[in-house]
Amino acid sequence: MPSDPSSSAASSGPHNPSGPPTPSGLPQALGAYIIWGFLPAYLMLVRHIPPFEFVGWRIIWTLPLCLLIVAFRRQFPEIRAALASPRVLAMLLASALLIAANWFVYIWAIIEGHVYAASLGYYLNPLLNVLLGTMLLGERLSKWQWVAVATAALAVGLLAMGALTTLWISLSLAFSFGLYGIVRKQVAVGALPGLTIESAILLPLAGAIAYAYALSEAGPSFGTELTTSVLIVFSGVVTAVPLLLFAIAARRMEYSTLGFIQYLAPTIVFFLGLFVFGEELKPVQLASFALIWTAVGIFATDLWVRTRRAKREALAT
Repeated sequence: MPSDPSSSAASSGPHNPSGPPTPSGLPQALGAYIIWGFLPAYLMLVRHIPPFEFVGWRIIWTLPLCLLIVAFRRQFPEIRAALASPRVLAMLLASALLIAANWFVYIWAIIEGHVYAASLGYYLNPLLNVLLGTMLLGERLSKWQWVAVATAALAVGLLAMGALTTLWISLSLAFSFGLYGIVRKQVAVGALPGLTIESAILLPLAGAIAYAYALSEAGPSFGTELTTSVLIVFSGVVTAVPLLLFAIAARRMEYSTLGFIQYLAPTIVFFLGLFVFGEELKPVQLASFALIWTAVGIFATDLWVRTRRAKREALAT
């Protein structure tokens, strides 16, 4: 799933007022969220790999690909600037641990067949981001945003009563990714350079995990069978490429517009669970999804109305 929705690159929005028109970022945005949406299909191909080991290999193979893209985009000065700041490094250490936890819970949930819980976690995330912004950053919610958050809270309450065993998955994904976004919001590092540094920070831990599995009775998953090894290497691609597409789209689109498109990924995950993986949809889960979809509709409509109002006011001044 998305790795850095709150980076400085993502918040800049479209610019270039005096030059030629900026190309639309819609194809890149759709590409990113479609890849993230179909990620469970890829994860089912590697379900024979222990989730903890797979996260280690994902980190290991994400770093070299990130470095190649950073070199192509000439973003090493941004990385050097970040590495020179102890505060930035400390923040990226925290964000690295949060995203690693998020990856592990998501991969484990998909492999164990809890696709709906994973989907719900990423439906909850934007609403949780709004609430965390209020609690931690002093941001203010509109009346309708409070209604959306309250509706989402009711959905969580339903799950607590009828699907408690998987509620922790949804909340873990939403909170780990929400806190990740809050931390990254405090660091002026772009999406791809930030992921590169985070992967480098996690590399010793990832290497230790891979080494521990190599010494285990089962042996390592990488290097023993060609198809599995190729699939493991591909984990770097499905991590770095959609993030690059997202970063490009974020510079070319209004961030509020990009926010609407982000619901494409959990929607794809939901339908994969329903039609491809055949996971049973319990009545309480369906009711919870209905409330979440209502909350998302309220949130998106309020965002659209306030964005249009702000544009009108800007044109009037």
